[in-house]
Amino acid sequence: MTNKDLNTDRLKLRSFTQNDIDTYAHWLSDANIMQYIGDGKTRNYKEAWNNLAWIIGHWELRGYGLWAVEEKESGELIGRIGLFNPEGWPGIEISWLLASTHWGKGYATEGAKAALEFGFNKCHSNSLISMIHPDNDKSIRVAERIGMQYDSNISFSGVQVRKYVILASEK
Repeated sequence: MTNKDLNTDRLKLRSFTQNDIDTYAHWLSDANIMQYIGDGKTRNYKEAWNNLAWIIGHWELRGYGLWAVEEKESGELIGRIGLFNPEGWPGIEISWLLASTHWGKGYATEGAKAALEFGFNKCHSNSLISMIHPDNDKSIRVAERIGMQYDSNISFSGVQVRKYVILASEK
């Protein structure tokens, strides 16, 4: 475990490695998983590889980022959860993406809570955001469970999203 890895009761949040690319590419090619991510389009293997390289590089540039999420019990890679704030982003965002076979188990909430604590304690941020597609009821519920509140509707990168916010003083 590195100094940037986290553990929760049921999850291990760790750095992505090149060994994760096939699983990661599978998620990004799944229309159910991608329907509310960015422009909603699926990604091919090359695009997934480039996205994973972007995730790994984000850690080097910002000192925080998205973790690979493993289910402790099985050791299975089940998603990505964490913080990101690429250039031009409206703030440090808590984000989650899970394989659809692991939806409804509370993993997104559990991992997002760990990311929230990391964001406030290690990144010393005063606020964190989540930008969620207005039809993504599951993610809206996750945001609300971790204490985020609806802030506004915004257009970001040509996509209409609902912006949720949590302040350090509210956690």
